[in-house]
Amino acid sequence: MANIKFINEEKEAIAADGANLRIKAMENGIDIYTLRGKMMNCGGYGQCGTCIVNIAEGIENLSPKTDFENRKLKKKPTTYRLACQVLVNGPVSVITKPK
Repeated sequence: MANIKFINEEKEAIAADGANLRIKAMENGIDIYTLRGKMMNCGGYGQCGTCIVNIAEGIENLSPKTDFENRKLKKKPTTYRLACQVLVNGPVSVITKPK
């Protein structure tokens, strides 16, 4: 089981190993999209890049970055991930809507 801590929202969620971060956030009422993302998101298919999150702790407990993430996040900090592409396999702390 994985414990996901959403720092800005001061909420925690429990997920089975291998759970998708975007889906767990949505199931727990966590808004991961900025205004632009709300209007233009692809629904979690890994095509738009609007579900960016910053991993504050536990990055080693996530699935490896996908090719799309590597291209889309090339100029972002290494702790930035696309929530729709991330599978959680252990405790992690997430900052939604990073600046």
